[in-house]
Formats: sequence, C-alpha cells, structure tokens
Amino acid sequence: MSSSRHWTKSTLIFAGAAAWGLLLVSCVMTTSRTLVAPPSVAGATYVGSKKCEQCHDKVTSNFHDATHAKLIATGGNAQEIGCESCHGAGSLHVKSGGGAGTIVNPKNSPETCFQCHLDKRGEFSLPHTHPVLAGKMGCSDCHNPHTGDAVKEGGTNFTSLNETCTKCHVQQGGPYVFEHEASREGCVACHNPHGTTNAKMLKARNQNLCLQCHFQEQKGAGVILIGGRDHSGFINRGTCWSAGCHEAVHGSHVSSSLRF
Repeated sequence: MSSSRHWTKSTLIFAGAAAWGLLLVSCVMTTSRTLVAPPSVAGATYVGSKKCEQCHDKVTSNFHDATHAKLIATGGNAQEIGCESCHGAGSLHVKSGGGAGTIVNPKNSPETCFQCHLDKRGEFSLPHTHPVLAGKMGCSDCHNPHTGDAVKEGGTNFTSLNETCTKCHVQQGGPYVFEHEASREGCVACHNPHGTTNAKMLKARNQNLCLQCHFQEQKGAGVILIGGRDHSGFINRGTCWSAGCHEAVHGSHVSSSLRF
C-alpha cells in the first residue's frame, strides 16, 4: 500500500520563508562589516547638537544647507550623529566652557575626515600630494564642512571654480590673453588635488593627459594628427609641456598655441 504526501499552499510558503531565513542568517554570520564610529574623547559623553548651538550659533545657523547636513539623523537613538560625529562627545567641552583639548578639531588632523573618506587616505599616501599628512595644511583649507557645498567654490559656482586653488597658486590663475580652455572646467580637469602617482598631481602622465581632450580621428598610417597638424615627430621628445612646445600650459600672453 503506497501513501502520497500532499503539500498545501501554506506549507510551501512557510518552507520557502524558512529557507530564506536560514540563508540570511548565514550571510549575517559570515559577512565582515566595517563600522564608522565618532572620534573618541576620553571620559566624555554625548550631549547632542543643541548644546553646541548655544555657543556656536554662527556655525550651526548655516549648517542646514551644508553637504554634511545630509548625514544628520534625528531622534534619541541618533544623538551622536550630528556635530559630535566629527568632533567627538562634547560633555567635557560643555562643562569646561569650551576648554582647549576637550573636543576634537578636525582642522588639526585629517584622521576624523578619513573615518568616512577612506579613499582619500590612500590618495594622500601616493608619491605626489598636498602636504596634508605632513600637517602643513588641513582638509578645511579646501573644503567647507559647515555651510554650502563641501568643495569651496564648487557646485554651480562656475565663475569661481578655481578660486580655491588660486588662493595659493596665484600665478597659474591668470588672467591670460590666450587661456587654456581646460581651466574653464576647473583645475581638477588635469590635477587630482588629493594625490596621484604622477608629478604635479596630474591625473595622467605624459601626452596621455593632453590627448584626453586633444584627440582626433587618425586616418593615415605613420601620421598622428593633433589639432590638424602632424605630431608624430614631436611626441617622442617628451611631454607636451616640456618638449619646447606648449610650455605655458596654464595660459599665455603672447602665443595662442601656449608655447611661452
């Protein structure tokens, strides 16, 4: 005598749910996750951003439109996700009336920024960078964490796109009679300000950098046309800006080809 097992619809749904549950539990148990924790201030506890507003009202009043404002969470369980997520727990700072050394100042160390911006730590470790790790400048020299776009003169501020760079690199800012059109897109069209493996923090080495923009279809063998002129005899001399050709790469007052 044979017997048959009948599966009802409810049984199949329950079995499927149980299988998915086991799968999810196994993923949770075997997956390694990195947690981002606020900076530590020994002996301090979190007091919430409202306490910060009592003294730092000029900063907090403009914070609503800052890029970093998007990270703020609300509610009692998210008390430390505000000012203290970058500056550390503030109870000792409040108790001492703003005493020095009782709060974290990210301007003095990039480590606070690196907690979230992990890739930038790697870029600053490359051979050619701005001296942030050496302590000669800080992230806030170029970025504004408290108001507006985090990249100063960034976003829709195209007329002043390069002003952050030209505060230090004055000579490269011009104005020039013959400007390099790439400057209209910003210095970051050619440079990575956080660091690269190339000299002068260039995004690519030798002619490869220039050919990202100055490239045209090649239709003849043995001829490399750039700007309508055969450059096959020039490319092997070195980079476009160091082979006696386009040395005034940021702009020129006398040469439309940026030669000098």
